[in-house]
Amino acid sequence: MEIARTKCSLGYGKPPWIFKGRALYQLHLVKSEIARAFIPKEFRLVEAFGYEDSPAGVFDELVVIAGIVWNPPTSCAWAARVLVNSGDACDHGRKDVGLPSQVAKFSKKITATPRQRKSKFNGFLDTIGFGTASSSMKDHMDVLVTETNGPSETDICNIKLTTSVPGVKFDEWKGPAIKMSLPSFSGRTEYNPNLLKYSCSIECRVRAVKAAKVSGPSSPPKHDTEESLSQLHLKNLEPGSREIADEGQNLSISVMLSKPLLALEFSCLKMQVEAPVVVSQHSKSRFAARVAN
Repeated sequence: MEIARTKCSLGYGKPPWIFKGRALYQLHLVKSEIARAFIPKEFRLVEAFGYEDSPAGVFDELVVIAGIVWNPPTSCAWAARVLVNSGDACDHGRKDVGLPSQVAKFSKKITATPRQRKSKFNGFLDTIGFGTASSSMKDHMDVLVTETNGPSETDICNIKLTTSVPGVKFDEWKGPAIKMSLPSFSGRTEYNPNLLKYSCSIECRVRAVKAAKVSGPSSPPKHDTEESLSQLHLKNLEPGSREIADEGQNLSISVMLSKPLLALEFSCLKMQVEAPVVVSQHSKSRFAARVAN
């Protein structure tokens, strides 16, 4: 799961596309059968346990990554759903990058709460630069993500960010500077049925933070169990009563509600996205048949 914010005053232009801002990458333990629902059968699933500057202007983004697939000699990510509060960003993701993008609203609320006394472990994190600066109060942000489809709206999740709120604290060490590449597959969607591959080059400061708490639209923030979360989409779906898009929405919620393993905060982020290349063609007739089934 990734939540980010970007900004830019330029048009799309030609690739590569540059994104700048801040992001939270959170790794979750997702059941393979849920991840498999999003990923083409020809890929082998890897199984184990808001931007401030972009070609689409200022927007918030929530990326739900279903899983990692093998692509020797490396591996690539597969996005299950991409939620953005910008129509232009949604169209760009769908048509130019082959992403399963949807328009959504991000309702934010910031509150200040007293800090708890530090443990020895947190003190060690501060020593090596992965902790947070001391302060008597700490700001928290609640983000309600609501997917919009014309006049209809559907609450997707509520995200409680327990790390520092962007733009509020300036006295924290942001972690070491790193450079990395994140290759990804995309496509096989209604708007871009071809199988695509693109690369993201990232430069940022990174540090480990406390995992964000994610709660679903129909489940309370507490008492979230793995069994109940994995059954969430089954409870909301009746055979033949929902379209495939609705099923994908519920499966995406199941991914976000899975057990978090690690959360990384990327600040001073600059991400360069190259133009996707077509890995394999997929005719409209074959795609329509797959959707019908």
